[in-house]
Amino acid sequence: MTAESASLAPIWPDSSAFLSYFPDSFEAARSAWLGLAERAGRQATSRTFDHPMTGPGNEMLATDSLWLGAVDAPRVVVLISGTHGVEGYAGSGVQAYLLDGICRAQIDIPADCAVLFVHALTPWGMAWCRRCDEQGIDLNRHFVDLENPPQNSDFAKVQACLAHDDARLRAQALAALARELGRTAYELAVSGGQYVDPRAPFYGGTKPNHGRCVIESLIADHQLFQRELCVLDLHTGLGPWGYGELICDHPPESAGTRAARRRFGDAITEPALGTSSSVPKHGLLDYAWHSGMNDQSCFLTLEFGTYSTQALFETVIADHHHWAHQRPVGGTDAAWQAARRSMLDHFYPADPDWRQSIALRSLQVLRRALAAP
Repeated sequence: MTAESASLAPIWPDSSAFLSYFPDSFEAARSAWLGLAERAGRQATSRTFDHPMTGPGNEMLATDSLWLGAVDAPRVVVLISGTHGVEGYAGSGVQAYLLDGICRAQIDIPADCAVLFVHALTPWGMAWCRRCDEQGIDLNRHFVDLENPPQNSDFAKVQACLAHDDARLRAQALAALARELGRTAYELAVSGGQYVDPRAPFYGGTKPNHGRCVIESLIADHQLFQRELCVLDLHTGLGPWGYGELICDHPPESAGTRAARRRFGDAITEPALGTSSSVPKHGLLDYAWHSGMNDQSCFLTLEFGTYSTQALFETVIADHHHWAHQRPVGGTDAAWQAARRSMLDHFYPADPDWRQSIALRSLQVLRRALAAP
């Protein structure tokens, strides 16, 4: 056994044991996360950002944060889960696994570094198994000038396809549009961000929502733009099965991209250069951080792959169609349960090896992030 494998062994149980880290409900996820936060030690500061809505079981919803390390640490690693609500289940499991490793002193936080965990940034979407919030807002299209949002010139063509009630006709119309536009332009039209239709996917909103206010508050209260940052936003649903892609949306050859490469080398991919499973998009959470980061800082999306981009589109479109025409009234709603299961199957696979893979990848990335670049 090598020294590296020996160092991993204490926190690397078999795949079935890993399931204990991964929640099956918002309440279970939050309860487990808060329990680990309480164990985290004296150099820990937690905050709760209550959400005005409730979950399918009438449970209270909130985003929680936890600061581990010296309050004046010059370097900070930020780990965010649940930017896209339903993806928060995987993100919560990853955070629980890493927090447990920290609590057991199996993951060391350097003296000059702190870690800020942000749990369930879109709690309503997580509880109801949607990517968006209760207003239909996709938080990862929301960080724009909301009074003068960018234009998606081809979205009207997408809207026309989505108008079909029959799923088969929608799929045929969208396939024809993909042939007309070409694959990249089609993906941009569907998922690049739109600011006109709250009932359709990838809607960016018109007023700041819960998640945006949380992020702005954390940046200000912890004076994060005065520190060297490595922000990791945990997502699922794009790319190869079980692989954690480090997506860099800093402009090519910018200071942020150079900072990311110093930490992670050639592991990073860049949508702007066509090297990523993602295409460039409007309004990403990244841009809120880019605006104030110093030249030694970076923001990366850690995207855990499941199924194809086309499968993602089909799943999300079906979910939006369901909510537009049959909004559920509670957790026992049978049609919602079917929609919920479809979303979980795509964004939170039950396969224990997939969950083990994303946890290991997260451990690798966190250790690189904690090391001085």
